[in-house]
Order: sequence, then structure tokens, then C-alpha cells
Amino acid sequence: MELIGATWRKSTRSGNGECVEVADNLPGVVGVRDSKDPTGPVLTFEPHTWRAFIAFAKQH
Repeated sequence: MELIGATWRKSTRSGNGECVEVADNLPGVVGVRDSKDPTGPVLTFEPHTWRAFIAFAKQH
């Protein structure tokens, strides 16, 4: 899936730069992809689901 207009970003903690990228600038969808394969598959999440995942990850 290509997300037209997506602005992809990596975590500032990505270290070697090989990690996931997130596009959260589009209404109603958050995209996640492998930074090593920017033309490859994209996972999409509803914004509230992505926020719940991030909150959970920060707790652990």
C-alpha cells in the first residue's frame, strides 16, 4: 500500500538507522514500514490503536 502524501520518520533512537519508519501525518491512518525497504509493504493502524500501542510500549 502506498500512502500518498505520507511523511516518513524514524525514531531518534534508531542508532544505525535500520528500523521502522512511521507516517502519522495523514488523517485517519498511521503507516509503519521497514526503513530498509521503503517501497515494500506498509502496515496501517487507526490512530487510536497506534497511540495505545505506543503507550503500552513506553510502560514496558
